[in-house]
Amino acid sequence: MSRPVTLFTGQWADLTLEDVAKKASAWGFDGLELACWGDHFEVDRALAEDGYVKSRWDILNKYNLKCFAISTHLVGQCVCDPIDTRHQSILPARLWGDGDPEGVRQRAAEEVKNTARAAKKFGVSVVNGFTGSSVWGKLYFFPPTSQADIDAGYQDFADRWLPIMEVFKQEGIKFGLEVHPTEIAYDIITSERALKALNHHPNFGFNFDPSHFIHQFIDPVEFLSAFPDRIVHVHVKDSRVQLTGRNSILSSHLDFGDPRRGWDFVSPGHGDVKWDPIIRTLNRIGYQGPLSIEWEDSGMDREWGAPEALKMVRSQDFTASQAAFDAAFAARK
Repeated sequence: MSRPVTLFTGQWADLTLEDVAKKASAWGFDGLELACWGDHFEVDRALAEDGYVKSRWDILNKYNLKCFAISTHLVGQCVCDPIDTRHQSILPARLWGDGDPEGVRQRAAEEVKNTARAAKKFGVSVVNGFTGSSVWGKLYFFPPTSQADIDAGYQDFADRWLPIMEVFKQEGIKFGLEVHPTEIAYDIITSERALKALNHHPNFGFNFDPSHFIHQFIDPVEFLSAFPDRIVHVHVKDSRVQLTGRNSILSSHLDFGDPRRGWDFVSPGHGDVKWDPIIRTLNRIGYQGPLSIEWEDSGMDREWGAPEALKMVRSQDFTASQAAFDAAFAARK
């Protein structure tokens, strides 16, 4: 049986949940992965207002849509990051407060805890998101950076996220870190390091998104094979390496969509992600959760691209065989 295909609403937060649900239903999606921004899923209202959770389900049910996960990428980013004015643009005023960096980080951490509580109230078992990182800016080691400096960054991550994970454990919710440049884990090795820092906490897992590995020249299948029991959610997103000999994978401080970039996100099926081996590996490790399309392509209209991406996923998501292909060759007795 094929997996449900959902649409992540993060890139559609300029629209109301009703508008997104209506479009997604018409295109044939099975459900939505609700972003915790815009009006799609507001954590504070979910916990404080009678009827708010029901109002979200009323919209989803109206359009025959399911929901398996909510996502707190923006707030999660602020838990470990060195806070600056950029973060103000991704946080509500109640979390930004006076902008004091440590105050912002602490309020963001409490909000992620509350997101676990809201997820339980909403009836989903997965919260996806980012963690932020105090050491991402030390990626290129000059002036020289010691491993003690990096260890301190992972200790900071553990100090901030272990209490969060304990709330997730209490509520029975899994956290899916989207392994991603700028996060505490951005490849296989740093993901192992993050797990070790959290003492392999049972409620910490990964939201697998292959688009973030392609321009790092990491095989997404190797990530799935490294963490088969930690994949709690899957994003369908694509990227394309477009190195010309004049640019680099560091992107040259160019905006997404600039043709001079060394890589860029593109609509699923238009990039360098090979979906067949990913589906085979998901079948092998027993992942039966949703495939959530996170649609990002600066060169394509999203209302053309999202339904096209859905068709691509449906065509690729085959069911694993229950028998050897040559079993029929055996002589009948």
